Amino acid sequence: MPNAAIPRDRVHELAEACSDEGPGFQQRAARLIKEQRRLTRFFEENMAPMGPLPGQVALYMLTVVLRIFEQSGGRMRKVAGGDIDEAVGRVQAVTDSLLPADKTVPERARSIEWRAQPHILDEVLWALYERDEKDKKEGEVDIGETDSLMVYMMVWSAVEALDANWEV
Repeated sequence: MPNAAIPRDRVHELAEACSDEGPGFQQRAARLIKEQRRLTRFFEENMAPMGPLPGQVALYMLTVVLRIFEQSGGRMRKVAGGDIDEAVGRVQAVTDSLLPADKTVPERARSIEWRAQPHILDEVLWALYERDEKDKKEGEVDIGETDSLMVYMMVWSAVEALDANWEV
C-alpha cells in the first residue's frame, strides 16, 4: 500500500529548490546517492545504453526525488535489490500502455491510478515533456522522446521502491 501522496505544491517547491541551488546541489546530491547505493547502481546499469546526456538527466532526477522524500520527513530505509526488482516488474507490466514514446506519454502515464507518489511522477513528466522554454533554467536540457520515456520509467521504478521503504 503506497504512502499518502506528498502534496503537489510541496513537490514542485522542493524540486524547484534543487534546481535553484544550481551547482550547490551537487554536494547534497552526492550524499543522497551514496545513501542509496543499490538504487544508484540500478540507474548506472540502465543509463549506459542511453548515452551520457540522458544518463545525466536520469541521475539528476533521481537525486531530486531522493531530496523530495528527505525533505518530506519520515524515515527512509535503504532500498534493496528485491525492492527494485518488484518495482521494475510493476512498471514493466504497464509499459505497453505508455507506448508510443511521444508527447502524449504524460497523459497515458497519469491514467495509471496505482502509481506511488503521483505528484512526484507528474513533476518528472512535466520536466521531461511539458516544460516550456520560458520555464527552463540555465543548464537544463531536453532529451528525445524515447530517452525521456526510458528516464521516466527508471525514475518511476525508483519512486515505487523508495515509497515502499519510506515510513512517514
